[in-house]
Amino acid sequence: MAQQVGGKAYRLPTEAEWEYAARGGTQSTYWWGDQMKKVKKGTADCKDCGDPYRPEAPTPVGSFAPNPYGLYDMNGSVWEWVADCWHSSYKGAPADGRAWDDPSCSVRVIRGGSWREGASYMQSATRFKYSASVRQSQNGFRVAREME
Repeated sequence: MAQQVGGKAYRLPTEAEWEYAARGGTQSTYWWGDQMKKVKKGTADCKDCGDPYRPEAPTPVGSFAPNPYGLYDMNGSVWEWVADCWHSSYKGAPADGRAWDDPSCSVRVIRGGSWREGASYMQSATRFKYSASVRQSQNGFRVAREME
C-alpha cells in the first residue's frame, strides 16, 4: 500500500522490482559479474567482501560503487524489506511483478544480505524470510516512488 508524502506516493518495492533494481540490467550473480571482488575497495558491505568494513554497523551509504542503474548498496549493508509475503518458491507467484501478498501474512521477504553476513548472501537472487514483527539492526528498507 502506497503512502503519500509531499504529494508523491511511496511504497516498499515488490520482490520482483527489488531484484530487477539490484541486478542493474545484468544477468550475472552480482551486478558487477559472477565473482565477489575482494579488493582494497570492495563491491559490497559484508564481513568478507573487502574494505571498507566495520563489524559494528554498516558502512556509510555510498561507500561502494553504484550499480548500472545508479543504485547504491543493493548487495550488502542491510537486508531490505519488500512488499511480498514469504513463499518458499515462486510457484504461483504473480507473473506481472505485483507483490505476492496475503492479508494474514506474518512472514515477509527480505533481500540483499547485510554487513553481518558473508559474501554468499550478497548474490542478487538471495532471499530470506523474517517475521514482520521482529526488528533487527541488520534489517532496513528502501522505498519505491509510484510513477505518475
